Amino acid sequence: MALTAPDAPGAPAAPPRVVSVNLGRATAVDYTDAQGGVTGIGKHPVPGPVHVFPPGPKGIGAGGLKGDAVCDLRHHGGDHQSVYAYAREDLDWWEGELDRELPAGLFGENLTTSGMDLTGALLGERWRVGAGGLVLEVASARIPCRTFQGALGERGWVKRYTQAARPGAYLRVVQEGPVSPGDSVEIVHRPDHDVTVELWFRAFTTDRSLLARTRAAGAAMAPQWHEAALAHIEKYGQ
Repeated sequence: MALTAPDAPGAPAAPPRVVSVNLGRATAVDYTDAQGGVTGIGKHPVPGPVHVFPPGPKGIGAGGLKGDAVCDLRHHGGDHQSVYAYAREDLDWWEGELDRELPAGLFGENLTTSGMDLTGALLGERWRVGAGGLVLEVASARIPCRTFQGALGERGWVKRYTQAARPGAYLRVVQEGPVSPGDSVEIVHRPDHDVTVELWFRAFTTDRSLLARTRAAGAAMAPQWHEAALAHIEKYGQ
């Protein structure tokens, strides 16, 4: 994972860290098709520490942060989507594009990070977060949906977000533990393949020719994504 560019020539890059931990409550809205018409996408910073744990299989387990609401288990939650991280640098970039303030948690992320290139992170890459034993593993990218567009209130948002390919990273919990704002993030393992968050995202959204390459991520990628890639390969070839 590459660090972000320094703020000034010759200055050291900012150390990777968590700048905000964000939780959401189940809220009734008119822009989701989730059962009950509720969503937990609207998240707000909390002081921490917040316990992070593996929530269980897809469709049964919800989110991996204690106190966080994950409402639509068809598309969210489960072990390979335990935690969603988004970079403050990418939020800042979007602020310039959208000409509006984007506070931490507005994209529905649990962890707002700084000093990290999440788009270039490798699936299977592992992070030690803070000093409490928490270890997270990069598992996939976030694919935008109707609820995300409705929450942000930007027309054509799904298409625009997809084209920008700054999707943030879904994380699996390897070792549970606490997380707080200000916690350091240390990369403790980088796998020997080239399946980045960006490559994975493009493969499953705009460039199906990349699907075969995603299978190199192995067990870091959720079974349903392996199955989708394999089905495409069997139908269309490499």
